[in-house]
Amino acid sequence: MLVVYDFEGDTTIPVVKRLQAEMPWVRLHRNDLGRGALNAVKAGFAAARGPYVLVTMADLSDDPADIEPMLAVARKVDADVVAASRYMVGGRQVGGPFVKRTLSRIAGLSLHYVAGVPTHDPTNNFKLYSRRLLAEVDIESEAGFELALELTVKAHLKGMRIAEVPTTWRDRSSGESRFQMRKWIPHYLRWYRMGMLGRLKRS
Repeated sequence: MLVVYDFEGDTTIPVVKRLQAEMPWVRLHRNDLGRGALNAVKAGFAAARGPYVLVTMADLSDDPADIEPMLAVARKVDADVVAASRYMVGGRQVGGPFVKRTLSRIAGLSLHYVAGVPTHDPTNNFKLYSRRLLAEVDIESEAGFELALELTVKAHLKGMRIAEVPTTWRDRSSGESRFQMRKWIPHYLRWYRMGMLGRLKRS
């Protein structure tokens, strides 16, 4: 397990070092690509060595209990993306800003039902990716968490297998979210349009 951090003064570091005494499989990895969520994920992709790479936030908004089911589904159906889905049957979202929740749900469900993307929740960052997908796709995202939507849409357009499992997302109980809705929405719209136009090209 890789815990990616941005700078040496990050308060995550001493916590992880204490945990390593009983969990030696947990490794710290410094993000040298530039601060921020996007670069942290990209740094993790570059450092990971397994056949699958799973992205999850350290604030426990994502449910760790869903990781094993996601891996099991990936192995069973040879999936290139497994999404933890808040919007499929059995999934739900607890808390979070109303506008952000609403836009995410509309985007996810419209891409699923209109564009045929095989997950109800393409915008959720809690996803598992195959090494095959990461090797084939160039990451073009420039801000925030748009990466999850980019990789899901590109996998779909390439005809790769996408699966999902239900999850319950809970808003963090402490700290502040780094999500910058006004700044990042134009970036999300780029991949949303690509997903929608992909449907038109195939029809």
